[in-house]
Amino acid sequence: MKKLKPGKYTKDNIITYGMIILVYIIVQILTGTGHISSLMQGLLVPLCVYVILAVSLNLTVGILGELSLGHAGFMCVGAFAGAFFSKCTQDVITADLPRFVLAILLGAVSAGIIGFLIGMPVLRLRGDYLAIVTLAFGEIIKNIINVLYIGKDSRGLHFSLKDSLSLGLEEDGVVIINGAQGITGTPKNSTFTIGIILIVITLIIVLNLIRSRDGRAIMSIRDNLIAAESIGINITKYKLMAFSISAALAGIAGVLYSHNLNSLMATPKNFGYNMSIMILVFVVLGGIGNIRGSIIAAVVLTLLPELLRGLSDYRMLIYSVILIVMMLFNWSPKLIYLREKYSPKRLFKKNREVR
Repeated sequence: MKKLKPGKYTKDNIITYGMIILVYIIVQILTGTGHISSLMQGLLVPLCVYVILAVSLNLTVGILGELSLGHAGFMCVGAFAGAFFSKCTQDVITADLPRFVLAILLGAVSAGIIGFLIGMPVLRLRGDYLAIVTLAFGEIIKNIINVLYIGKDSRGLHFSLKDSLSLGLEEDGVVIINGAQGITGTPKNSTFTIGIILIVITLIIVLNLIRSRDGRAIMSIRDNLIAAESIGINITKYKLMAFSISAALAGIAGVLYSHNLNSLMATPKNFGYNMSIMILVFVVLGGIGNIRGSIIAAVVLTLLPELLRGLSDYRMLIYSVILIVMMLFNWSPKLIYLREKYSPKRLFKKNREVR
């Protein structure tokens, strides 16, 4: 039998997965030979976190076509749910990997449920109104955790929205979530290898969803909501599906983030408005709806400030200029036309026609 050639989308997916695996192998070789500094090694897990966040937000912004500014809120839910689970079960589940896997699942489910509950009223809005409301919900989530105190003693768990003293803990009791101070002492289970595995899982979920029947329905809503509704597509169902999956993936990134901060505090202020804007910048700069572009943008924009650190006071100025240039290169109509005109594929095709 004649072997079928893989389609365009299959080739694109293989290139995307191959790019991730190749980067992982190169980093492992460089780390093993001592060619990566300790500072850069410390950035490997955050890079994985930002890639997952960029890909997951692109599902909402690029594939569904809705502007969300509350993505950091879902990351916050996942981070605190996963960290809370790990601290509570540290003495019960002594093996790190099974406990961390369960924490990731809990973080994903928690963020997905919150995303579903928020999406039900919010997704009735569109455009700027949706962006403002999702931003508000993200801030609400952050501020609720900011005043949340949870402690544990022999009598069980204690909750308060006032302060740690009002928990009424016994002498041997432990405060797990300490309001604005967040969570400290979370087991440091996050590694670059686990981060890469989670990126691949995120890509499998998102890329397969995009090319599935549900994905085509979601994109039809993005392209023309009225036409999609007229042919019987359930608008609410598919909007909630995309939004909830995006939120669940952000929760996974949150768990990975919180389990990389055992010596620091996972505090609610880390998941504010600025974090949501930064994730949105990754998506817009990489190309709305372009999954591979989101990955590249997240990596480049995370590494740039560190690579420019030696330039001292001019570091952020150069970073801003590079950001503007990259944005113009990606979105300027004239530059897009020139890129397409002089692309290697088009030049090769033109040469073949001449011959």
